[in-house]
Amino acid sequence: MESITVVSLLDVISELFSEEISIAVSNTSQYIYYRPSKRIDLKIRPGDPLKEGTIAYKAIYSRQKVSEFINREVFGVPYHGMAVPFFHEGRLEGCVTAIFPSLTSGKLVVTLKTDDGWIPVPFSQVVYLEAKDKRTYVHTQEHCGTHKYSLQEFEFVLPKDYFIRCHRSYIVNVNHIKEIFPDSHSTFILAMDTGDRVPVSQSYSSYFRRLLGF
Repeated sequence: MESITVVSLLDVISELFSEEISIAVSNTSQYIYYRPSKRIDLKIRPGDPLKEGTIAYKAIYSRQKVSEFINREVFGVPYHGMAVPFFHEGRLEGCVTAIFPSLTSGKLVVTLKTDDGWIPVPFSQVVYLEAKDKRTYVHTQEHCGTHKYSLQEFEFVLPKDYFIRCHRSYIVNVNHIKEIFPDSHSTFILAMDTGDRVPVSQSYSSYFRRLLGF
C-alpha cells in the first residue's frame, strides 16, 4: 500500500474516534503518523523518536497493551493514554496510541493574581481566558487577573462540560455566551454577558459548532 494511501486511511479511521482524542502511530523507534485533537495536542511530529516514559515506548518494549496516566514531565502536559502494539507475521511492527485529556482535578476555583494580591474565583464565574503578550489573563464577572498556567494547561483543569477552546488565544465558558454572530470566512464573534467580545477562529469553528449544536 502506498504511503499516501496509508495516511489517508489513518485519517479516515481517526474520524471514528471522539474529537477529544488524539491518535498517534509509531514503528518501533519513531512516530509515523499523528492527528491531534482540539482538546489535547502533544505536539508530536512524524519522525519524532519515541520518548522513554511514554505509553507508546512502554507498549513497544513490553510488547503488550499499556493503559495509564502520564504526568506532564514527558510532553509538558498530563494525559491518559492507551497504546496497543501491532505485529506482522509474528514480528513487532509498531503501535497505535489513543491520547485522552487528563481528568479535571478536584479544585473548583481559579486563583487570579492581581495588583493587590490573589483572588480565588469559582469556575462558574470565569467568563473566558485569554493568552496575550506571553501571559494568561482570566476574565471573570467582576475581576481580571493573570495565572501561571498556559491555555493548554487550563484545558486539563477546567470542566470540559462548559469550557471550550474557540481560538488559539481563547477559552470560553459557554454559560456566559449571550449571543453568537457570524463573521467572515466561517468564523464567529461571541458576545459575552459581560459585554466583551471573543472571536472563534476558522480552525475551531466546526468543532465549536458541533459542541454547541448549531
